[in-house]
Amino acid sequence: MKFKYLLKGIVKSIPGIEYIYNFHRKTGGTNNARYCYSVWLRHLMMAHENGINSLPVKIAELGPGDSLGIGLAALISGAEKYYALDIVRYSNVACNLKIFDELVTLFKNRTPIPLEAEFPNIRPALTNYDFPKQIFTEEYLKIILDENRLQKIRNSIKAMDVPDDSGKERMLYYRVPWNDVRVIERESVDMIISQAVLQHIDDLEVTYQAMNEWLKKEGLISHSIDLKSMGSSDSWDGHWSYSDMEWRLVKGRKNYLINREPYSTHIKYLHDHGFKILCDKKSRAVSTMKNEAQLAKKFKTMSGEDRTISGTFIQAIKQYFVSLSLVVEEFGNFIPAF
Repeated sequence: MKFKYLLKGIVKSIPGIEYIYNFHRKTGGTNNARYCYSVWLRHLMMAHENGINSLPVKIAELGPGDSLGIGLAALISGAEKYYALDIVRYSNVACNLKIFDELVTLFKNRTPIPLEAEFPNIRPALTNYDFPKQIFTEEYLKIILDENRLQKIRNSIKAMDVPDDSGKERMLYYRVPWNDVRVIERESVDMIISQAVLQHIDDLEVTYQAMNEWLKKEGLISHSIDLKSMGSSDSWDGHWSYSDMEWRLVKGRKNYLINREPYSTHIKYLHDHGFKILCDKKSRAVSTMKNEAQLAKKFKTMSGEDRTISGTFIQAIKQYFVSLSLVVEEFGNFIPAF
């Protein structure tokens, strides 16, 4: 039934309602160290399976959420610099220090990767959940778990709210909001990741262009993308039944619900903006739309495949540089809504 979701959206459109109904409440997930550990090792193991054998030195994450735990796991794994890019500040120093210490314990104990039974929404599924000793040899673990190195990461967490121009050396940069493609130096990052974030970004094509701008040649993007309705409908694909006017009502004053873009849009932007796909693990579901008449006008041309893909895990490498200069000149700074 659409009515209840339209009504909720109308209520959320009332001026000042955001102070009663917390639009920026916790995002869920990343305040749990085991969740962050599981997510990061999945991205890392999939990269290894897809022929990326070197660990990233510089990494960026879109939409880290309640904590920077996924990026902290990357720093523990050997990365030297981590950029956390979010639109709303959810995370804080105390939370991140707690998550960090728990993550260190997980690595020191060579903890197996948590299974889907513990975190059923994490994708992709793996064939082996053992601690990846093929990546983390004992010799390498001694280097990355050296207490002096771990203390350097702790110091960077403590300084996460210090302005970037302070002159202090750091390993972590928390940019909130990230409203300019220049938040990261051009062609400087080895890997960009996100976990269930790209479906929230309205400026999706500009974001794919920005990722191309930031990545070194042969740099990797690794994204888990949820294409379901995410609470905006009773059915997993009901978000494609709303007209533009109905969708504005459903969103209310919340600017970053979901962008409703199907699987093929992401594939198009990857191809258009210089990426070669290495891995595309699609999740499928049965369409609840009995015929095209149930789809909103803008989605009636969706392919049969799009209508059954409820999510995907994609890894791709940058093959060539696509300049963002025209976008910057035309639009200036941008704030990606997600």
